[in-house]
Amino acid sequence: MPEYAYSSAIAIAEKIRQGEASSREVLDYFLARIARLDKPINSVVTVDAERARKDADAADAARARGEISGPLHGVPMTVKDSFQTAGMRTTSGAPELAEFIPQEDAWPVARLREAGAIIFGKTNLPIYAGDLQSYNEVFGTTNNPYDRSRTPGGSSGGSAAALACGFTPLELGSDIGGSIRLPSHMSGVAGHKPSYGIVPAHGQIPGPPGTLTLSDLAVAGPMARSVEDLELALSILAGPNRWEHPAWRLELPPVRRAVLGEYRVAAWLDDPACRLEPEVRALMEKAAATLEAGGARVDRNARPEFSLEKVRDTFAALLQAALAGGVTRDRLEEYANTPGDAPAAITRQLMAMRHREWLSYNERRLQMRKCWEEFFTQWDVMLMPVMPCPAIAHDHAVPIAGRTAQVGDEHRPYFDLLTWMAPAGACYLPATVIPIGRVSNGLPVGIQIVGPYLEDRTTLDVAKRLLAMVGGCPRPAGF
Repeated sequence: MPEYAYSSAIAIAEKIRQGEASSREVLDYFLARIARLDKPINSVVTVDAERARKDADAADAARARGEISGPLHGVPMTVKDSFQTAGMRTTSGAPELAEFIPQEDAWPVARLREAGAIIFGKTNLPIYAGDLQSYNEVFGTTNNPYDRSRTPGGSSGGSAAALACGFTPLELGSDIGGSIRLPSHMSGVAGHKPSYGIVPAHGQIPGPPGTLTLSDLAVAGPMARSVEDLELALSILAGPNRWEHPAWRLELPPVRRAVLGEYRVAAWLDDPACRLEPEVRALMEKAAATLEAGGARVDRNARPEFSLEKVRDTFAALLQAALAGGVTRDRLEEYANTPGDAPAAITRQLMAMRHREWLSYNERRLQMRKCWEEFFTQWDVMLMPVMPCPAIAHDHAVPIAGRTAQVGDEHRPYFDLLTWMAPAGACYLPATVIPIGRVSNGLPVGIQIVGPYLEDRTTLDVAKRLLAMVGGCPRPAGF
């Protein structure tokens, strides 16, 4: 049987269209690979092989009749277990949803099926997608394929690990505080956090099944091992949501530059507010130098008119407010009266903020969006770290906000790892993450390429060029 593990979704789709492979053949390949190799990683936690084989057989029969349903016709793939899948268990890692079978697909899942994809399994995550690591009481812990003592990231950690191991060619993730970007960095794969609002995400859990609210900051987006697959998936996923669908249309701007030599690249590669480990910083510098050697203009001092501290604090407040929807009123009153300034206390206080306070943070966000708008009249993209360190060791201590993370010789507050998520996250900007190398212990490191609001195609274009120059996504040993 041919090797499909590290083929792109585009390449697999082309083989199926040309009759060089069948959807059933490719599906059975991935199912066998997962059965053989996933036990120590625990990335794919639900598989519906029977339905997937029926869908694959139907795709093959349609192709034989000359009918191609879309650009992913017959391509098997997995999706994060926070997205509802009609007829297939969706738990979001919660014991109370351990046997929940949705009646309809989440909107992004429906778009992928309409494009011809065969959804055969679900990938692991933390309970209700609420951590930088991926573990829960339903399915246990997902391990990083580069070092099983470490996390692949979260909350789309099972997605990233499955891609890194060659268990799926394409994944659907989500990101509110970095949940596409962090695991892409920690697991050595590519991920795209779209501009806020361009990918309808109805049908994701949380909130509870049936919720129609679209949370502030939260987006759904693709993860893959090639930027071309990210580009294709975004073109499938992006569009108006259920409320706007009757009248609105989405036409994202084209890439800003035709050749690398025309790009104007700013590089915010380190900051006193969140210092990087030396090896991580060196890889950031190397990536910037690679673009420079390719002809791009790179400026390491250009910055928007706000500090990393300011956007970090604004992001933290908006994020905790967005996550507070499931907290009871009595608990919020308790949180509001939490004394002290320890990280766990501050997190609770932010979750219980009054709407008047949220409005102030929102205005601060809008002022920073304006700063970015002005900044991107002079620059096309901004390079930024994802995290100050590579993948962290497993740590399931509670409360989450009371944890610390090892960064070099320091123990830093756990949520410091989100600092570099803030500039794009708080301001609704697109951010593409690609791997740019590995540190001395073999762990991969990614870089964020952040661009103007709605100019997702530009961040993807720069990412595609840079990933080709650094040699593509790495592969963990044994896979």
